[in-house]
Amino acid sequence: MSSVTIRTVIEKLRKTLAECRVSHITDSGRKVSMAPVPIFLKGEQYHILFLQRTGRVKSHKGQISFPGETYEEADGTLLSTALREAGEEVGLAPRDVKVLGELDDMAAAGTRYVISPLVGLITYPFRLDRWETEELIEVSPSALLDNNCRSEGVITADDEKIRTHFYHYGGKVIWGATARILKQFLGIFGNL
Repeated sequence: MSSVTIRTVIEKLRKTLAECRVSHITDSGRKVSMAPVPIFLKGEQYHILFLQRTGRVKSHKGQISFPGETYEEADGTLLSTALREAGEEVGLAPRDVKVLGELDDMAAAGTRYVISPLVGLITYPFRLDRWETEELIEVSPSALLDNNCRSEGVITADDEKIRTHFYHYGGKVIWGATARILKQFLGIFGNL
């Protein structure tokens, strides 16, 4: 992929995200959290960065997610939350993240979180925080757009049956709010 094509993809993504009408969830009974959808250039192909959470974290143990966490008053803004978490979980400095746009808020099943996703272009390589993060997973959008890696099914959370998307890649399964965020992102990225 030429450097012109690489820049064109990012500019198209930024423009498309700016034109999207973003849906926000306002529910005082839920905790607000931020999850950056981190994309980065590795070689000549864009990738999405996921992390697999350890069994030591408070919630979502062992699940695959984007970096992110609950908003703290000291953060001041959700963007500051995203940058703080990117620093803590994968070792990125704020200067290593270029925000491209927002996606729809997602309510997490089984917990009382509302997740506000930001799409960000990040700088490779990363540094793993072993307390929160078991493993970093790098996947190209084209691999996730393959119909063979996607499925739908039902999970039970809070005694409620919920239909969800699943993405299977390299023996890992991405599901829940992360999969819903990913589905929206791939719908945009796949049409660039």
